[in-house]
Amino acid sequence: MTGSRETGLDRSVLLVVPGVLVVLLLFIYPFIYGLILSFEPKAGSIWANYARFFSEPRFKDTLGITFWIAVPATLINLGLAIPMAFKLRRATRLQRFVTTLLVIPITLGTVLVAEGLLNYLGPQGWLNRVLVDLHLVLTPVRLTHNYWGVLLSLVITGFPFAFLLTLSYITGIDPVLAQAASTLGAGPSRQFLHIYLPLLAPGLAITFCLAFVQAFSVFPSAVLLGAPAGPTRVISIAAYQAAFEDYDYAMASAVAMIMGAAQLVIVVAVLGLRNVFYRGPAAGAKG
Repeated sequence: MTGSRETGLDRSVLLVVPGVLVVLLLFIYPFIYGLILSFEPKAGSIWANYARFFSEPRFKDTLGITFWIAVPATLINLGLAIPMAFKLRRATRLQRFVTTLLVIPITLGTVLVAEGLLNYLGPQGWLNRVLVDLHLVLTPVRLTHNYWGVLLSLVITGFPFAFLLTLSYITGIDPVLAQAASTLGAGPSRQFLHIYLPLLAPGLAITFCLAFVQAFSVFPSAVLLGAPAGPTRVISIAAYQAAFEDYDYAMASAVAMIMGAAQLVIVVAVLGLRNVFYRGPAAGAKG
């Protein structure tokens, strides 16, 4: 027995050690290196890069612009995903078809989706051609190279991710709870508000955090579909320009650190609020 336990422990160590090394090499080391580099400005004190970020509008304004794009996109994706997942919570052919269809935007990636939107929603795209031919508008509607183009791209690429996560959480809730509520006269809306939503709160918080981080790091959409020198100059563009146009890698690292800190604040706040709806073990899960 002792030998078998030691063998099991040895195997566990062999499996854990490579994972720890991967995390150290791919995440911890780059973070520490970037953090140290951000305190090595070209001139001034060690805080010069951070002081410059919050004093120069071309850097400071990018933080608000990024929030103004990422937060609405995340709320839209989650707001659409919740009712749709609730309607498709039962395993049917329609559920399988929808989930398979929504994998396509994920596999295409942000760049291909942005290029497709340029062809479909641009001034010479099919949508504007149809609107002009039907005399619904006199001139093409501007849906690209502005805020709305970036927001639409984030919804298209982010919604499948939010929906599939929400669906996985909602299908994990034991349907017996809703059936018991229906026998007591609770309709679908009350079942959702009093049973599904409280049990979904932890999963929705995680989904919100992941979707927000994905939207906050927007870069290709802001360049291809937005106005990177104006209303869609997000913080990732500021970091890119500092690194590869100004060749100021210390400043770029400072921008990246501020970007990470802003995301961390939202993630911590959302995870802290998730217990408002429900506290205790996940007793409503299947199995």
